[in-house]
Amino acid sequence: MYTGSTTDIDVSTPSKILSALRRLLYRLRTLSCSVDLCGTGEEGSGVIGSLRARCRRCAGRREVARVAGAVAGEIQAWIDRETIARLVAALRRPGGGGADDARALLAELEARLLSVGRFDPRLQRALLRHGVFSAVEAKLGDPAVGDGCAAAVLALVRFNKDVFVGPILMGSAVGALVASAFGSPAPLRALNGLVAAIRSPFVDELHARGELPRLVALLCAPDPRVRVLALEFALRVGYYGRKEVVDALLAEGLVKRLLCLQRSDDLGGLLADADDSYCSPKPKLDAKGDALLACLPVWRCKDDGAAALTSDRPFASAVARFAVQVEVGVGLSPREKRETKLEILRRAREAAVSPAEEATVLAEVLWGATP
Repeated sequence: MYTGSTTDIDVSTPSKILSALRRLLYRLRTLSCSVDLCGTGEEGSGVIGSLRARCRRCAGRREVARVAGAVAGEIQAWIDRETIARLVAALRRPGGGGADDARALLAELEARLLSVGRFDPRLQRALLRHGVFSAVEAKLGDPAVGDGCAAAVLALVRFNKDVFVGPILMGSAVGALVASAFGSPAPLRALNGLVAAIRSPFVDELHARGELPRLVALLCAPDPRVRVLALEFALRVGYYGRKEVVDALLAEGLVKRLLCLQRSDDLGGLLADADDSYCSPKPKLDAKGDALLACLPVWRCKDDGAAALTSDRPFASAVARFAVQVEVGVGLSPREKRETKLEILRRAREAAVSPAEEATVLAEVLWGATP
């Protein structure tokens, strides 16, 4: 555990805990032997003596478990400090010489943040003391480590919203993620996660910064993985966005772009024509029990975009699915929802290329599809 520097680890605390653990283990061994000798001495005789010895042994085991847990916590805290210090040093290394080390350490940090079952104050102190967020934020636009930094930003927010949501909303991370989304699906995946974690305040911030038009344009990106994630983003914004936000999406030609995706022969189509589970709406419940993004594609894979493409038709009935998110969303009043639905219908009529397509889309928006 000791690396040669007195600042790397506080050796006094682990030493004291290890000494206590050794003492407790010796006591437990003594108590284990006392069960056979419970008929003599202070323990009494017969059943009473046996019960007393057994209770003392159980108490000793509990104390050993407590101290062993404290030892494990100290070791994990030291590992966290070492990992974070090495990560920050690699990210701040001039010339990009630490890109390989930074990518590995970013993945390690993300896994650690996501595996924490409950809030860890020692990990939080290490993150703040070394300035992890600022170091990661500064490298979001770096092609060498940008994807790992985007995932780390999302992991930091999920670890502690109270601390990291403020820097996200006030700093340059939002703009860097949007700018990087055109070249890789990872930043857009992080944006989707931030919308799910921060909800309406993050959507309002995107709208205030004028980033929504650039994100809507991703629906026409050449990479199909980016298009799938852009559709997910539009559905999430439709669920959480206020009237001004949804109107901004529609003004950028969202319905027309969704119809283009729906029209594609290989990835589009209708929910009614799809047989796979991807196109079968399955409502998810958020913390409050609301039906959240009922038509949103759900997958579990390291590469979300690639996993979505394994479905036959990830863009099936895209217009109707967006209309559903607006209708069941939390950002609009009932009156605004009716007005927005009429606007979606009007724009769908204008964007349709044939009477048959117009009738099909309007029917799906008005009455839904039957997979």
